[in-house]
Amino acid sequence: MNEIIYHIDPAAEDLKDPVMIVGLPGVGHVGKFVADHLVEALGAQKIIEIYSEHFPPQVIVGEDSTVTLVGNRVYLARTEKTDILILAGDSQSTDPAGHYSLCETYIGFASQFKVKRIFTLGGYPTGVVNAENYVIGAVNNIEIIESLKEKGIKFNPSEPPGGIVGASGLILAFAKFRGIDAACLMGTTTGYIADPQSSKVLLEKLCGILEIGVDFASLDEKIKDMEQIVEKIKDSVNGEEFEEYGDRYATDEDLNYFG
Repeated sequence: MNEIIYHIDPAAEDLKDPVMIVGLPGVGHVGKFVADHLVEALGAQKIIEIYSEHFPPQVIVGEDSTVTLVGNRVYLARTEKTDILILAGDSQSTDPAGHYSLCETYIGFASQFKVKRIFTLGGYPTGVVNAENYVIGAVNNIEIIESLKEKGIKFNPSEPPGGIVGASGLILAFAKFRGIDAACLMGTTTGYIADPQSSKVLLEKLCGILEIGVDFASLDEKIKDMEQIVEKIKDSVNGEEFEEYGDRYATDEDLNYFG
């Protein structure tokens, strides 16, 4: 098979001042939750399907017991102010070469649709439970930092330490080669479990940047469900502090991945 296969809906054209949002699986699924929520809340329509031998060799079994191949998708949401392309899906690459190939494909879509700005979304693992949630940024053009600061995005020297691994970081570099401004927005999270609360904070900042409004109801439901799961985890850890439990099951690789 070809390394990457994709199908583009020919009806996806004449976009208005388009921006691209990238929210793929990563630490705490922070970016994925945001992207999936935007697709639902904005009624976005699928315009591209992407399959690759660099994705895990598996299919996903649906509620009706039918299977679909692991892949990613680009959705189009049209709003009054701008058209939004949302890259979401099931997986990032399982190997380094695939990260480069897939990110080049993603940036190719951005160029094809004349995207003006890209926002990649991810989690910033702190390893701290119950810490303050905020959003930290990294950019490929220093000139866009001040406007993002005005929207509540934090920028700290040399942070995140160790850089940004995966699509959330590589897309920024690839976008710079194409002359597209891009920023990575990372919601702070423990790094141990899925974190819809961090996703909500990140989504609020993103909506402020894009000047759009969305319903948070389904995300709030995920937050309630996760709170119940966390409580069950706490109850199941006999005599241990939850923070110590997290330390035992976190690895250096977990905490250095910011995708």
